[in-house]
Amino acid sequence: MSIATTLRMLSKASGLSVADIATAIPRAGIGTVNAWLQGDKVPGRDQINALARTFGVPAGALLAEIATTLDPARSKGEHELLAVYRSLNKRQQGALLEVVRSMQPRTSTK
Repeated sequence: MSIATTLRMLSKASGLSVADIATAIPRAGIGTVNAWLQGDKVPGRDQINALARTFGVPAGALLAEIATTLDPARSKGEHELLAVYRSLNKRQQGALLEVVRSMQPRTSTK
């Protein structure tokens, strides 16, 4: 799940509007918060800490999302595949894994 998705979910769960969030975050206006929620921008360190306090979650939970999103070891395709996988229900995830496993080259065991 991207940080934008996480922030949207936290916003909805807490009942906070974009204006409420912007008021709680230093140097963040409504346009900036909208950009975070749409995935167009990523909040900075101080803003992450303020977001965590605002939503009552550990900052590490938000930072983990950023690290996953920006992981340079993953290709764009890997990021896209992971995002799609996470959007599926458990049954669909299992089916996708079966398809992927069937695509792996078979190794001979002697």
